[in-house]
Amino acid sequence: MAEEKSEDLLAKGRTAFERCQDAEKENRLTALDDIKFSRLEDQWPETIVKQRATEQRPCLTINKLPAFIRQVVNDARQNKPSIKVHPVDSGADPKTAEVINGLIRNIEYTSNADVAYDTAIEASVAGGFGYWRVGMDYAYDDTFDMDLSIERVANQFAVYGDPDSMSADSSDWNVAFVVEPMRKADFEAKYGSKKNVDGNEVCTDFESDAWGEAGVWLDDETVMIAEWWRREEVERVIVKCSNGYVYDKEEFEADPDLQAAVATGVLQIVGERPTKSHKVTQVIMSGADILEVNKWPGRYIPIIPVYGDEIIVEGKRYLRSLIHSAKDAQRMFNYWRTTSTELVALAPRVPWIGRVGTFNTDADRWATANTTSHSYLEYDTEAPQRQPLDVGPAAGALQEALNAADDMKAIIGIYDASLGARSNETSGKAIMARQREGDVATFHFIDNLSRAIRHTGRILIDLIPKVYSDERIIRVLGEDGAPKSVQINGSQPAPVVGPDGQPEMDKEGNPVLALHDLTAGKYDLTVTTGPSFTTRREEAAMQMTEFVRAFPAAAPVIGDILAMNLDWPGADEIAERLKSINPALQNKGLPPEVQQMIEEGQKAIQELTQKVQALEADKSVDEFNAQTDRMKVIGDLQNDRAKIAVDARTKMETHAMSITQKANQAAQAPTRQG
Repeated sequence: MAEEKSEDLLAKGRTAFERCQDAEKENRLTALDDIKFSRLEDQWPETIVKQRATEQRPCLTINKLPAFIRQVVNDARQNKPSIKVHPVDSGADPKTAEVINGLIRNIEYTSNADVAYDTAIEASVAGGFGYWRVGMDYAYDDTFDMDLSIERVANQFAVYGDPDSMSADSSDWNVAFVVEPMRKADFEAKYGSKKNVDGNEVCTDFESDAWGEAGVWLDDETVMIAEWWRREEVERVIVKCSNGYVYDKEEFEADPDLQAAVATGVLQIVGERPTKSHKVTQVIMSGADILEVNKWPGRYIPIIPVYGDEIIVEGKRYLRSLIHSAKDAQRMFNYWRTTSTELVALAPRVPWIGRVGTFNTDADRWATANTTSHSYLEYDTEAPQRQPLDVGPAAGALQEALNAADDMKAIIGIYDASLGARSNETSGKAIMARQREGDVATFHFIDNLSRAIRHTGRILIDLIPKVYSDERIIRVLGEDGAPKSVQINGSQPAPVVGPDGQPEMDKEGNPVLALHDLTAGKYDLTVTTGPSFTTRREEAAMQMTEFVRAFPAAAPVIGDILAMNLDWPGADEIAERLKSINPALQNKGLPPEVQQMIEEGQKAIQELTQKVQALEADKSVDEFNAQTDRMKVIGDLQNDRAKIAVDARTKMETHAMSITQKANQAAQAPTRQG
């Protein structure tokens, strides 16, 4: 890319943009018309609107299409697809996969990815296509660490994709443009003092020869700036080393630490072979200059489309919105409702009839009798009569409006039950079955969103080893949104922290250590669609409550989990208190000798309690002797209980000190290279 002359690159960019623009012209015009029709209520031809305005006739728009759009969009919002990362090869680690999962959740949270997803699915349902993008920037103003983000594309018409792409998720895109119109004054203020890639001043003289052939890049008021994304197939050489890692040969030779290891004999190259890969470059250009050329670390263009209804005919892709085929039915609905309204509105305007001369008396009032309410009207010799209103045409127009409304439901595939209206169904199962039919009819929009999120995860997995390659501490989020800090790419293993914030222990009571090297191993992903964690937590609490009602003996065992899933204030504190008395958790995490001691102590307490009960039940012994024996047994019981508590506390403190010492020793121990 650096060897290519800027004027040649500019010419290629213009040509590539014209090709993308020509390929998407029809889809973009259709999408614009669908969005204006359904969301901006531009549903009457302009000539008819003017004609009716001249004749003072009504021109009503009763827009039923947004309800259908919201039904699909809000269904997608309630059942957000989520990314799940899995280890693939021997170099990958399940614990590291969990860290990557938490990192992706943190990326989604910090960059408001849900807004990007919602904007794209709404654009695809209303217009046939929408987009979001993956970005990269410094984590903070005062650091060199980089973070990834998922960014919203608010204007779906700003993106032009690869005209040769046939993939459903843009994974095969080799070219893309993101354009931004800018006022000439703003362009001069932003770029007037900057240099282009040749080191020359950016051309802001719009009358110069440089802008002479700009075409669509320049108009009377604005200048178009574009991000031109290019992906090219390249051949590179990879090397396998004695430590089991595989490196790019150029990066391997440029790394001083690796070269030092080779020079000292610590590391050897055991294999080398050529392979094919992709190089992605971002070119910032105007119609007259190449402003910037930036190398992108990933192998995919980081712009993700969400397609609507996709039809491919003779190699050409057509994208349609949910409501595209229902526009004629909506037009008919507007027309017939307008007609019925007009007919009913004319009822007070039915004329009066009478013989000649009947209206001579009080003529001025009779002239306005069908438009003005008068307190009285006078006539001469014969009372005038009013013509009856023919309501037949109004009833027919209303029936045609109902037919048009039914046509819209049949075309889109969403019926009354899915829209929340009362229908012919009488049972809950029948209503759910009808709602499921509506979901099936529009499920391809939700499925296309899942495909786009899956490709987003693929892009993130490709970028994470390159962006998060240094030793650092990052924040990860659990499935429930709970944050925790994790050290990655460290020189020494660090203790693994569990969801409760405490170090995880193995069977022998030793802390579990992990390196969390995000640069090693291969990972794959799956995407699951379902209710959010909050929704599933509410459902879990409801079902656990019903379970406890049916099986009360389970309450002491699952009471803390039930309280943890409740939303009212104090639920977390109640859950902690119930956890402390949960019999299933009291001995968890203790060493075997402590557990055995507690079990023996409980057994001894049970035997003593049974002896007391036996003495109380034995009527044959003397009451004084029985009372004496009972008091002695109770005293022994209290002493044994106190002894058991002291011994258990002492052994648990010793166990905790042992864990701390082992963790410190493991953190200070040298690690094997590779």
